Amino acid sequence: MPELEKTYTPAEVESRWYQRWLDDKCFEADPARVSEKRPAYSIVIPPPNVTGILTLGHVLNNTIQDILSRRARMLGKEVLWLPGTDHAGIATQNVVEKTLKKQGVIKHRDDLGREKLVEKIWEWKEKHGGIIIQQLKKLGASCDWSRERFTFDDDYNRCVMRVFVDLYKKGLIYRGKRMVNWCPSSLTALSDEEVEMKQQNGFMYHFKVQVVEEPDTWLTIATTRPETIPGDTAVAVNPKDERYAHLIGKHIRRPLPLENQAAIPIVGDDHVDFEFGTGVLKVTPAHDKADFEIGQRHNLEIIDVLHPNAVLNDLAGKDLAGLERFEGRKKAVELLREMEALIKEEPHQNNVGYSERAGVPIEPRLSEQWFLKYPSVKEARECVWDGSARVSRADSGVSPESVPGDGNTSERHSAGTQNAAREDACAPGPMRFYPDRWAKVYDHWMGGLQDWCISRQVWWGHRIPVWYRGEEVYCGVDAPEGDGWSQDPDVLDTWFSSWLWPFATMGWTGDKEKDAQNPMLKAFYPTTDLVTGPDIIFFWVARMIMAGYEWMGEMPFKNVYFTGIIRDKQGRKMSKSLGNSPDPLELIANYSADALRFGIMRSAPLGQDICFDEKNVELGRNFCTKLWNAARFRQMQGGATETEISAELLSSDDKWILLRLNAAISEVTTALEEYRFSDATASLYRFFWSEYCDWYIEASKAVLQGSDEKRKANTLAVIDFILGNALRLFHPFLPFITEELWHGMGFSADMPENQGGKSIMFAPWPKLLDEDELAYFGILPEDEKTANDKYEAVNLGRGLKSSFNINKRVRFVLKPNTDIPAHEIEVLRILLNAEPLDVDTAYAPPKGTPTALTPLGQLFLPLDGLIDVEAERARVTKELAKVSSELDKVRTKLADENFTSKVPQKVLDEHKQRETDWQEKKAKLEEMMSALG
Repeated sequence: MPELEKTYTPAEVESRWYQRWLDDKCFEADPARVSEKRPAYSIVIPPPNVTGILTLGHVLNNTIQDILSRRARMLGKEVLWLPGTDHAGIATQNVVEKTLKKQGVIKHRDDLGREKLVEKIWEWKEKHGGIIIQQLKKLGASCDWSRERFTFDDDYNRCVMRVFVDLYKKGLIYRGKRMVNWCPSSLTALSDEEVEMKQQNGFMYHFKVQVVEEPDTWLTIATTRPETIPGDTAVAVNPKDERYAHLIGKHIRRPLPLENQAAIPIVGDDHVDFEFGTGVLKVTPAHDKADFEIGQRHNLEIIDVLHPNAVLNDLAGKDLAGLERFEGRKKAVELLREMEALIKEEPHQNNVGYSERAGVPIEPRLSEQWFLKYPSVKEARECVWDGSARVSRADSGVSPESVPGDGNTSERHSAGTQNAAREDACAPGPMRFYPDRWAKVYDHWMGGLQDWCISRQVWWGHRIPVWYRGEEVYCGVDAPEGDGWSQDPDVLDTWFSSWLWPFATMGWTGDKEKDAQNPMLKAFYPTTDLVTGPDIIFFWVARMIMAGYEWMGEMPFKNVYFTGIIRDKQGRKMSKSLGNSPDPLELIANYSADALRFGIMRSAPLGQDICFDEKNVELGRNFCTKLWNAARFRQMQGGATETEISAELLSSDDKWILLRLNAAISEVTTALEEYRFSDATASLYRFFWSEYCDWYIEASKAVLQGSDEKRKANTLAVIDFILGNALRLFHPFLPFITEELWHGMGFSADMPENQGGKSIMFAPWPKLLDEDELAYFGILPEDEKTANDKYEAVNLGRGLKSSFNINKRVRFVLKPNTDIPAHEIEVLRILLNAEPLDVDTAYAPPKGTPTALTPLGQLFLPLDGLIDVEAERARVTKELAKVSSELDKVRTKLADENFTSKVPQKVLDEHKQRETDWQEKKAKLEEMMSALG
């Protein structure tokens, strides 16, 4: 075999192997190969926005998917990892509009018109839309790129239209006027998911109003939005509030607009918070969701004082009309001040919703929109109903306020209400969430659904398939024939297309007979796993489950793994605005794709947030270097590769490493089956770096540097066996370097093409040595203890050297408590770096000789000639005085009740730990002093 290069060059290796995998069609799934002996494994990629570029969030999510896919191939499954991108309606249109404005092509989208702007967006998509796909390839993602889909493909578009028409005909889609999140910049409704809450520093304005029926009575109202006063149609107080209850039914004089200071009613509503503001709430039904609900309860007039672009209209009055909303706020305050109605203005912090894409504050707005009553709610809710979700909504730990809605305030539809009363006796559902705590949140939300606002007022997206001609309305997949028809201008919410992703990407047509014969759907639906973030559990996951049951008659996936949020070392969420999010491509260039994958998985515990530290990526690179050097060490020994292991020639170290390999296979396999990826990387790291390299390879030098050729060949056979299994264990995490070493070490040479001859990704997943194999090799449980005793003796001996700052080879003397074979003595000598290691059952050490009591006997470190005893005694005396002083300080603090009673428990625990640490250090120094005589 060709000798491995001295230094690993990941950039060249990664580029070469990825192209080889593509050329050999290693990632391509074939439904014809699926059988009982070769079961299907399928996973669909959460489609990144077509505008997207690779982030650490994408790295985390897609590395997990790749690990699952690569391991499934090694388990002999036919794997479909289906990739694609989302057209991302609002986001993509915003990007293109901004680009065109910057280029001076347009000032407003109306300058081009709908058709021309959509053409420009398609041009942009064709030029820039595939960037993130190429970046995922750099990461090593083993997707079936031959099946890449786009949510705006012609076939996919027809799927979306079929679904809309089907729901419309079932009476589940309707058009109505509701309160929605409105983006004044993009001029469209938004879902809650598209709204980002930001803390703002503003003002609370207190102004007074006169009670019409009691001219001497004035009420004080506090508001952050005085520009909406012209839209007030009532004021509300809590009927239990003794200050104001007697005024319910009377009226106040609305101060603005000046030319229409109308009398509006005082209503009693339990929604009003006693403690907030003054306890008197201005009610503006057209501009606040809570106010809208109050207005509905009290049948109040609705006055909309804002244009869609958040400019005040004529209903706001002549003084405010034409002003942008924030300018209107300043003017309203000025008017209140001039009429001596303004009492005070004080600084106030509150959370304001911002359009995630446009970056401007949203407006709650009454708007004519399309809404959907969710289908298949009962089936979707019950499929994840298990022990973890079997709690009442009151006990779920999730407040209604914490559960996102759909950007509207329509009534909960009957299916959701009926299912809210579902009996707890229902059987556990077949779908598993990891971690399972998300089942509680999911169940809570499914029990209180609101109708989904599915329309958006942008031009890039799936246009609603409804046409109008006078009083006629037509809904269909294809446009109606005849003149005079005009299509609804709205497009569908992006999520309306992506909720069909698991089956629409596999050629679903909606024709039951055709779909039943579709080889892709037959083989790969339902999919096996879904990897996603918990922030879209409602907006995507829940909706996919409902869609799966509605059109496929079964759930779309069997397991859902929820990743955590990636944060920096200060605990802040990674973001471009904070400048704390490194570029994954730079990390790949600096460390390698394998290093980035290993580093991010090492810090990703199940379902918990990830504290990203570049040092973990550096550790990943160091691990790859260790793996490469271990392989080169094996090559340097020469000899035949992968020969049979002779049981009778196995040393205790050989048996120990085979047992440790068994433990690693078991731990990694179990961890992956339970989606504990960080635990799997921890086991891999410990096994290979510590147990194999630091202990076994060093111990094996006793044979490899010896003259017994048979033992040497047997040790090399063990090394090959370990490396062959280790590379397969590492492959899902480190695909590039393991492929290079698999071929470079010759492990692929004698393997069938579909079992590792072509690629390690098809090599069988490592299996445990069973009882028969362990018996054949003569490996017993006590063999592990024999080796562990030896390694404990070595650690204790190294500790003796460390205590006296000795870094060179020195003489050790072992006074054994049992017979130790010569080979084991040689292993001890090498591991201790002893020169020499004397074995003397009658050894009588000079007084003060440092000693360690080991499982093999007493181990002595004679100090004669090694150190200047007087100088060392002086050094230790000085160090002992310092340690004693520190110990006294911490004990004094712990004895002080004024200190212990006031500090937080965390600080107290830190001081107790400090006391323990100083005690241990003092004991060690006293022991050293005793040894110095």
